[in-house]
Amino acid sequence: PSRARASGDKARLLWTEGSMEHHGQEGHDVFKDSLLRYLGYSNEVGEAFRPMVHSRFVTASYAVAGAYVLADTADKVNVALNNERIPKQARNHHALERGLDTLIWQGLASVVIPGATINRIVWATGKLPLPPKAKSVVPTAVGLASIPLIIYPIDLVVHHALDRTSRPVLRSMTRAKFPSDAGLSKGGHQ
Repeated sequence: PSRARASGDKARLLWTEGSMEHHGQEGHDVFKDSLLRYLGYSNEVGEAFRPMVHSRFVTASYAVAGAYVLADTADKVNVALNNERIPKQARNHHALERGLDTLIWQGLASVVIPGATINRIVWATGKLPLPPKAKSVVPTAVGLASIPLIIYPIDLVVHHALDRTSRPVLRSMTRAKFPSDAGLSKGGHQ
């Protein structure tokens, strides 16, 4: 029994290494470890510049961030589908888990919440009694300066929220399909 347990623990470790979210991924992740990562912040930059540019620029910044989210999601699905350490019969379900988790996480942590946060910071700063020449420059500067300050707290809140909401549901999808491997996807998401 202890040998079977050790084998199960090893399988669990292999399943959870590089699990759902890219933050725990083993090895090089081009969407996390390269300049491509900054494309995920393009909508925050667009929101910061909203007082100074045409709304099409802001919309385009969301398109860039959305493309980044979709590309990262596709990458995580591809990595999961080709992960030979996952039992072949479980790869499609694991890839679905990884893809949905990445899409939800990136959508919230990289696009929706930071975009809304910077939008409100810029809007509130624009309500301050500023000289006319500063009415667009100061809110933009405050918005840009806020971006590095909001990233980590938003990431942390989204991780905790998903750990308590969508991730258990996504894990249960695999457990329902592969009950004998139920422990494989438990506890390794991040």
